[in-house]
Amino acid sequence: MSTPESDLLPTKPESRPRLYAWSSDELARRWRGCLKVGQTSRDVNTRIKESQGQARVDYLLEVDEPAERPDGTLITDVDVRRRLIEKGFDNVVFESSKEWMRCTADDVKTAIAELRDGVRYGGIHNATFGMRAEQESAVEKTLEYFLSRWDEDSDAVPEFLWNAKMRFGKTFTTYQLAKRMEAKRVLVMTFKPAVEDAWDTDLRTHVDFDGWQYLSRKTSGDPASVDPEKPLVFFGSFQDLMGRDKATGMFKAKHAWLTDLTWDLVVFDEYHFGAWRDAAKDLFEGEDVKAQKKATEDEFSKDLETFAENLEEIGLDEDAFVPIKARSYLYLSGTPFKVLKEGRFIEEQIFNWTYTDEQRAKAAFATEHPDAPNPYAALPEMRLLTYQMPEELIAIASQGEFDEFDLNAFFEAKVVDGVAEFVHKDDVQKWLDIIRGQYAPTQIDHLKAGQRPPFPYSDTRLLPYLQHSIWMLPRTASCAAMANLLAEKQNTFWHDYSVVNVSAPGVGVGLDALPPVRNAIGSGFDTKTITLTVGKLTTGVTVPQWSSILMLRNLQAPETYFQAAFRVQSPWTIRNPDGDDPSREEILKPVCFVFDFAPTRALRQMSEYGIGLAPEERNPEKAVEELVKFLPVLAYDGSNMTQVDAGGILDIAMAGTSATLLARKWESAILVNVDNATLKKIMDDQAAMAAVMNIEGFRALGANVFETVVNKSEAGSKTKKEKGEDLTPSEKKELSEEEKEYKSKRKQIQEKLIKFATRIPAFMYLTDYRENTLYDVITKIEPDLFQAVTGLTVEDFNLLVSLGVFNAAHMNQAVFAFRRYEDASLSYTGIESHEGLRRYGLYDTVVAVE
Repeated sequence: MSTPESDLLPTKPESRPRLYAWSSDELARRWRGCLKVGQTSRDVNTRIKESQGQARVDYLLEVDEPAERPDGTLITDVDVRRRLIEKGFDNVVFESSKEWMRCTADDVKTAIAELRDGVRYGGIHNATFGMRAEQESAVEKTLEYFLSRWDEDSDAVPEFLWNAKMRFGKTFTTYQLAKRMEAKRVLVMTFKPAVEDAWDTDLRTHVDFDGWQYLSRKTSGDPASVDPEKPLVFFGSFQDLMGRDKATGMFKAKHAWLTDLTWDLVVFDEYHFGAWRDAAKDLFEGEDVKAQKKATEDEFSKDLETFAENLEEIGLDEDAFVPIKARSYLYLSGTPFKVLKEGRFIEEQIFNWTYTDEQRAKAAFATEHPDAPNPYAALPEMRLLTYQMPEELIAIASQGEFDEFDLNAFFEAKVVDGVAEFVHKDDVQKWLDIIRGQYAPTQIDHLKAGQRPPFPYSDTRLLPYLQHSIWMLPRTASCAAMANLLAEKQNTFWHDYSVVNVSAPGVGVGLDALPPVRNAIGSGFDTKTITLTVGKLTTGVTVPQWSSILMLRNLQAPETYFQAAFRVQSPWTIRNPDGDDPSREEILKPVCFVFDFAPTRALRQMSEYGIGLAPEERNPEKAVEELVKFLPVLAYDGSNMTQVDAGGILDIAMAGTSATLLARKWESAILVNVDNATLKKIMDDQAAMAAVMNIEGFRALGANVFETVVNKSEAGSKTKKEKGEDLTPSEKKELSEEEKEYKSKRKQIQEKLIKFATRIPAFMYLTDYRENTLYDVITKIEPDLFQAVTGLTVEDFNLLVSLGVFNAAHMNQAVFAFRRYEDASLSYTGIESHEGLRRYGLYDTVVAVE
């Protein structure tokens, strides 16, 4: 009798041993807070339901982990419970079952991790995730650069920059770098003390950092008591660690121990190289004086003005004013545009992970691994929607020769008898009606056009993303006036929203302003909120439910604009939504929105941000094109809402540039470099020194001006560093007088170089060559005209550019602004500047007109 084929070739059973733990709020009070720890080789949820028998209760599956070790042996639930008991957790008997433990899910995960790896972890080290591809790349590139510098010179102190946006995982990745370096001492300094939680949590929870030691002002602890054989991470704010004693002007004595150690890695977190000063003024200028001072100090520290002066003086050489010994430096920043422009770091010293990189990785992963969980899926894609206001509103608040809508003027408010009210209250009321799609004149226009544009609070596709939003207004009075107006009887639509004014008197600053917002939002599902702010909560905080931001004030710097905009890009997800799969994540915010009502200014920010994200890209249009692939722009011009491409963004942005703004580009200090390193290059090159002396005004300063600035600034820094608190009053006075002298002379050098740069627009206007790069026109086509206009020969100019005296990257942007503005201005009057022009020559590159 033959054996059936089904018996000869049976189906292989699919099973994998799992360890699990579940809890339930339906159990009696005495067993709440307990977890049932079990194991199965079948579907976990099926097994849990079977184990409950007839008396089934709703439960939450909190742990679901593979039961095998790397060597193939298995971990049992008995092993897990035994380890938990050894760690001091109670084994609770429930209805004759001995599988219940009074502990948390993290405690169970830690026990499983210990049994899997054959070690005992301190604390709750249970996270076992590895680095993502970009994190691995950052670590490898940084370590490779550090090692190459140390191979060249064992005493070298290499520096590296991570240009990484939020959600990159900078703390975890930094610790992985330190581990690869075998660093024993890591110093983390930041301008934003609120970020400490991430540095502390990552070190305490991941198995890779078991045994590492952590100290900070918050944790306290004696530095002398740490184990020298185990890695130490010390976290401190710049204002605390590097601040000066008011009485002596010297570094604080309590931190003297920092100078006794050699730090293997010094990390500067949220380090924007001077951008914080502009950001502080930009963000908080509308607060009342007391709140502005407090908010600025809390967010950016009161010591940064002194720090900024040092930067200008010593050319961004941290080692000259940070009194510590370091083997390497790592700089972390999401918006390092200023330093990228200045060229402090060369390409091999920079790792970039920008918004476009993140969204590109998200799309690529979805394509390459359609059935796998996407690690980037929870990061929303941003949308920018700009709206041209009706002429009647623009007329009352226009700015500049292109009639840009001035948000600060439009939302200006005053306080009378303790009550805040908008100066243009009737017009602001019209604006509220417009964004709801209820303003009669525009409704008639839409009927004529046959379509209705997606206004924020009227389009059913947008309304769900405006359930929780943040509105940025120009002043505290404006916030109060908006809260009052929204509460008035005629605005019944807005009464459904809880309005939280975090810029109101009595509301804290920094993280202290967050509780009122969290209380109003709650879980976020059954509530609707509008948060009004001037600048609070727009940096360094996470409110997952915020899905849109309304820009109702003028923000000048793209760093500040997008730092605020990225507040709404925080993921909003539900983990384990059905209670039966801890690894499942439901995404509640696939996209997020920025709404702006000053299109020219908004698109200028967009273009500058796109160019800033790709400093190595010489063609501005390509740089912006890469950004708008993942940050689409929709612009409402008063009649139609259309998607704007990169060329359109640059056209709108550049055509809207006023003559004053254009002039400022050519009067900017960013065009020239006058730090000590650059001045030394000039001093060391006889031809360069002769070239500089040919620039108008330098002969009056004298050839020894460079030596005076460099020598006195370096001598002063050296004296401060060596003598510290031992400086006598007379020495302090002498140093102060010398500082005034060389700072004044450095300023004079800068002014003379900028004055030379302002001659270049005159040369561009006089030459007829538009399709050639300015560099080619200067060096090959009209060198005599260049010398006649500027007073410098081509050879001299080339030499100074090669030494970094003039910044070529910024020159490109300034030339581009001039070309666009010149063409747009002439086209407006019906004149075609150069017939058939199809390409613009910038400083050292060419871009297409179309």
